[in-house]
Amino acid sequence: MKRNLLAGVAVAALAAGSAYADGHADLMIAPGEGDFSWDSYTAFAESTDLTGQTIEMTGAWTGVEAEKVDAVFAYFAAATGAEVNYSGSDSFEQDIVISTSAGSAPDIAFFPQPGLAADLAGQGALFPLADGTMEFVAENYAAGQSWVDLGTYADANGDDQLYGLFYRVDLKSLVWFSPDAFDENGYDIPETMEELKELTDQIVADGGTPWCIGLGSGAATGWPATDWVEDLLLRTAEPSVYDAWVANEIPFDDPAIVNAIEEFGYFARNDDYVNGGAEAVANTDFRDSPAGLFTFPPECYMHRQASFIPAFFPEGTEVGEDVDFFYFPAYESEDLGRPVLGAGALAAVTNDTPAAAAMIEFLKLPIAHELWMTQGGFLTAHGGVNLDMYATDSERAQGEILANATTFRFDGSDLMPGEIGAGAFWTGMVDYTTGTDAGTVAAAIQERWDSIQ
Repeated sequence: MKRNLLAGVAVAALAAGSAYADGHADLMIAPGEGDFSWDSYTAFAESTDLTGQTIEMTGAWTGVEAEKVDAVFAYFAAATGAEVNYSGSDSFEQDIVISTSAGSAPDIAFFPQPGLAADLAGQGALFPLADGTMEFVAENYAAGQSWVDLGTYADANGDDQLYGLFYRVDLKSLVWFSPDAFDENGYDIPETMEELKELTDQIVADGGTPWCIGLGSGAATGWPATDWVEDLLLRTAEPSVYDAWVANEIPFDDPAIVNAIEEFGYFARNDDYVNGGAEAVANTDFRDSPAGLFTFPPECYMHRQASFIPAFFPEGTEVGEDVDFFYFPAYESEDLGRPVLGAGALAAVTNDTPAAAAMIEFLKLPIAHELWMTQGGFLTAHGGVNLDMYATDSERAQGEILANATTFRFDGSDLMPGEIGAGAFWTGMVDYTTGTDAGTVAAAIQERWDSIQ
């Protein structure tokens, strides 16, 4: 059930509830009210004075998302006295390259892809984060070393530095299902990959179809399969193998990668396992593919897709009632912990000012995350947040998956060169799904990668 942010808070308190709120009547809630983590915010406010200074920031958040992050930044302004200007752009990736090249970069940029941040760091366009930030992330983020690694890039001299602090996370390691259909058939939520495969076979034995899978996405057809392969690689090989693969330090046709592709094929290339049969997988639009969860009787019982997929569910669908999700489980036999695949946005300093340094410190505070959590549409790996601040039970459950992760890895195709991650990998997965051998597909992708080196 959605949490009412203002429940029990007097309107007058919103305008003047504390010294920090004085002059900031637009704050969502008065400092000190509710179950937010105010103590560290109070200490930050008492030690940080930026009166008369302005901080300029940019990112890919626009529309409603920009309004939500602006509501968070209002608390930075209230605490420090600084003026905060955030400008979101649909063409952020192009805009930030132009502004850094022209010497007109903002103070902080929020990058949706680590690869672009790494490129700019190597050009000397980003500034390393303050000493101690690496240790903070390692100690305070779930699977902390994963987040350190994702924010660490070579500088212009080739030396590794921490440049990025992740602020918002997207979760991909989810399986969506119909609770009513599971209950009616007595199916338990699987906790291991072995159990998931057993459930898949059980559903077939009971006369049902276990999975809905669709790879269609216009010019981007094939990308949903890349998420499957990445998730399965994290469940069948050490994280170091994933990292080496993404960096092209091991080839696409390495046995570990071919095995992960074939693991995807276990689900997608079996006519009994997938709605419409294996031939339908490549031709079904990913936005339409979960529809089988909502028919009666269900056309399928499970659909693996990221946290954004409810946007394409039938109108009026209630997550937690009409549909629910569970963690895409790991193999118990592989003993690789609880890996999670996802994406996210990282904050990086593009203009080294006191206000920029203070904003990074603010983003370390639990409340900087809780203030967006409570507005909805936000997940975080920050281990210090109050999980009760999530706007919905489903987001809280997803936050718990992140909190329990032992390894987090960024969407691998987004880290690869565009011709591979948004080209040959996509089309190769369509070829594989429609019958081409996994080794042949992988070798062709590697040949393409070698050609652009």
